[in-house]
Amino acid sequence: MFKFHRSAKNIGNDLLESRLYDEQSFYKAFLTDFKHAKKEVLIESPFMTVKRAEEISPLCKKLIRKGVKIKIFTRNPNHHEGRLRVQAWIAIKMFRDAGVYVRVCNDMRHRKLAVVDGAILWEGSLNMLSQNKSREMMRRTVSEVLSKQVVSFAGLNNGLWW
Repeated sequence: MFKFHRSAKNIGNDLLESRLYDEQSFYKAFLTDFKHAKKEVLIESPFMTVKRAEEISPLCKKLIRKGVKIKIFTRNPNHHEGRLRVQAWIAIKMFRDAGVYVRVCNDMRHRKLAVVDGAILWEGSLNMLSQNKSREMMRRTVSEVLSKQVVSFAGLNNGLWW
C-alpha cells in the first residue's frame, strides 16, 4: 500500500520564513541563495534549456571550486520531443562540464524544487532550469525540517552521489 500524504512532525520553531515569488521575482532571490550556498545544492527540474544552463553553470563551477556539491535531477531528455530534447542534452553536458552531478531519471518526474544547504527549500511550479515566458510561482521556505522532509519524500537522498 502506498502512502501519498506525509506530514511534517514537530516543526515547532523550525519554520523560520516562508515567502512566495513569481516568475519575475524568483531568479534574483533564488540565485542569491544559490551563490551563498556553503555545502550542497539539490535541484529537481524536469526540463532544461541552453539559455538557463548558460546562466547557471558558470555559478555552479565557482561554487564547486569552493567545495559546494551540486546535484541536478532531471527527466530523461529522450522523453521530450524535438528541440526540447536537444536543448536538454546540451544543458546536461554544460552542467556536467561545470562539475555538477546530473542524474537523468526515467520516471517522468515533474516536480520543481531546490534545497540549499539542507535549510532553504524552494518548491512550486517554475522549472528552474528552463522557465521562459510562463506564469509561475515558487515558495521559499527556511526550515531544516521541511527541507529534509522534501528531500526524503522525493528520494533525492537515495544512493551514493559523491
